[in-house]
Amino acid sequence: MEQKDDIYYIEKVKAGQTNAFSYIVEKYQDIVFSIALKVLRNSDDAEEMAQESFIKVYKSLHTFKGTAKFSTWIYRITYNTCISEVRKRKMNFTSTDDIEIRDEEQELNLDGIPEEIRARVIKQAMDQLPEDEYTLVLLYYFEEQSIEEISKVTGLSESNTKVKLYRARKKLYTIISDIMKDELHSIL
Repeated sequence: MEQKDDIYYIEKVKAGQTNAFSYIVEKYQDIVFSIALKVLRNSDDAEEMAQESFIKVYKSLHTFKGTAKFSTWIYRITYNTCISEVRKRKMNFTSTDDIEIRDEEQELNLDGIPEEIRARVIKQAMDQLPEDEYTLVLLYYFEEQSIEEISKVTGLSESNTKVKLYRARKKLYTIISDIMKDELHSIL
């Protein structure tokens, strides 16, 4: 259903009804800003790059072939726009290869924890992830993108995407566990 809605508005924009692009902006603005914010780590820069991304999407709309999901296409444009900006500014990235991850095979159980606390803890933990890991987790769990789609967005191979996503999950588990321990200590 999502793809049909997107295609409908894309076709309207291509046919000259430029106001139909507002549907696309409204639908994707939060995730586009979220990706930009995590990569750039600055709200003003993220807003600027989100706008730049939408401009690129609008100008390139005629090149969208529909072979992949539109959301994958727009995320890729956003991610590449932000990465280009970072490279231009010569910012330093934290590589997932430099992160030591404990080998824990436990399942994190957040059952019985009130939803508002659970949401706050997950957001707090996500914010502690480096931008590349944050993007992978965000796309996989919150945007429900497949490994194949994520690899297209990030430019990583599918196997590299799986490995990095696995590492990000492990790191997220550790962060959430630490936050939950702190939460428990503050209650007691």
